Amino acid sequence: MKHTESNDQHPSLYLEVSSQNDEPRLPLHTSIVLFLLSYCDCKSFKVFLVFDDCSSSESLKTPLPESVNVCDVQLEALPQLVRSCRLPAALDETGRLCRTGLAVVLRHIINKTLEADPSRNDVLALLGFKKTCLKACAEVSKWTRLCEIGIPSAVEEHLQNPTDNILQLPLPILTLEQRLAEPVRVHNDDKIRRQKLQEQKRGEKNKPPEGQGDLDSEPTPAQSQVSDGLELRAALAKLSVDSIPASATRENSEIRKVKTTDLPSLEHVFAEGLYFTLTDVVLLPCIYQYLYSLQTHAASALHQLPHLLRWYSHVQEVPGVLRAAKDCGLLLSIPQVPTSSPAGSSAEDAPASVPVQEEGQEMTPQLPFVGGPRPTMTKLKENGIEAVFSPHPCPDWTLPWDSLPGAINPAEGKMSNIRAVRKMQQLNNLVAMVTELARPGNTVVDFCSGTGHVGIVLAHTLPHCQIILIENKEESLVRAQSRSTELGLKNICFIQANLDYFTGPFHVGVALHACGIATDMVLEHCIQARSAFVISPCCYGFIQNAVKFTFPKSTSDNLKQQCHITYSAGSVPDIFSYVSA
Repeated sequence: MKHTESNDQHPSLYLEVSSQNDEPRLPLHTSIVLFLLSYCDCKSFKVFLVFDDCSSSESLKTPLPESVNVCDVQLEALPQLVRSCRLPAALDETGRLCRTGLAVVLRHIINKTLEADPSRNDVLALLGFKKTCLKACAEVSKWTRLCEIGIPSAVEEHLQNPTDNILQLPLPILTLEQRLAEPVRVHNDDKIRRQKLQEQKRGEKNKPPEGQGDLDSEPTPAQSQVSDGLELRAALAKLSVDSIPASATRENSEIRKVKTTDLPSLEHVFAEGLYFTLTDVVLLPCIYQYLYSLQTHAASALHQLPHLLRWYSHVQEVPGVLRAAKDCGLLLSIPQVPTSSPAGSSAEDAPASVPVQEEGQEMTPQLPFVGGPRPTMTKLKENGIEAVFSPHPCPDWTLPWDSLPGAINPAEGKMSNIRAVRKMQQLNNLVAMVTELARPGNTVVDFCSGTGHVGIVLAHTLPHCQIILIENKEESLVRAQSRSTELGLKNICFIQANLDYFTGPFHVGVALHACGIATDMVLEHCIQARSAFVISPCCYGFIQNAVKFTFPKSTSDNLKQQCHITYSAGSVPDIFSYVSA
């Protein structure tokens, strides 16, 4: 096994190694990434295990996949950009674009696999309908947060003390169980539901006379695992690039006349419905560890998870899963459910419903939103909160747009001429503010950077500062990188991530029109980092409760804080900037 510290101009993948009882171990996030690499047979990365002490992969008790060439690296030897991010992280061959966070990294692995072999339709299918599987960031999507953070964290916590409250299942696990019990709604599902109705009617004709057959009307969890219907056959047919024969699925006239609202619902086969996706890849190593622990310490608790057990058996039928699991040391098998539950522990004892909000978080009722910036300002004024506007601090300061390289112009970011003119006016103000705050050697972070309108201008204007662009959308960030390469900028780098995954130090934070609650998230990040900030809130004037934030954030008295508010000259008067040193 090789041991190296440089990326040698190859795309690099950095995976965390944690410690338990002074022994190195692979956290679930790392196990998930290794499983996907094995499943996809991806050879596009140089993979590093990151140790924070003098340990090495040879001291790991968990076997590493033989199909993945893994090297060791110490934490202090990481590239600076990677050290500013939470792991897992992927660094491109230039060393200037880092992707961080579990969902972002996993989607990147899939895309690199498809670049190397476009014929891998099984890998493409992992991205789901319209390639949106786990694309929404965890800060605003409860589903992404549950799969990317909630379940892995709950299982990790359970594995630390597997015998503590063993019969009290973690909330994220119960939430997943409830989700799997819900009916499935998928794109263009009418045909599959009619086929299901036809099979149900055919089954009724073949049903044995009353009084014969098995008298037990309620199947056990073990029986539920093998109760495979049309949904599973349709899912596996898609994976094998086959289809259900038309002669076997053509509906008769009676079935075609049934109203859509009267058709039977579809059952979950996999986590997001009928088809195997990236979500199932994320969940499998987690659920494997959890079920293995329950089987060892409290098998009776398995009665509370009939739908999860059914999902677990379905995943093992997907081509390539068992091979990748064996490669990663996951000895998949169907847990043995006790034939009877001990007193006080049965499937019926499982909660009928599970709250969908985060544990410990109260949900604020969401009132209908009316208006925009002007009505919002009016409402604040009615509650005794008035904005005090100061004169523009740099009334005559504008960037020399005519003499700047063309790639700096916002029109290069693929927008209309009218929008480009307004964007230039906004940039005049933000750059002026940042120029006053930044000092040579400072790090300036452009949060929610999009295609780099702010960050690229700052990198050109402040050559002695390091500029970092952070953006969740890969397409926007790749466009920004292309523009900076055209300009030959050397003091700029890029991070594709949710805000939570950037942990590096910085001196000035900037955000221009971070949408919705993203402005609040940027503001919170800057305050925690004790950095200066220049923020122009989202021009939509709309915020709503989300996973991490509920509103209002403060009482009316606490909202009266000392902030400088300035109009963006030449722009609509509803857009203003918060500036803090």
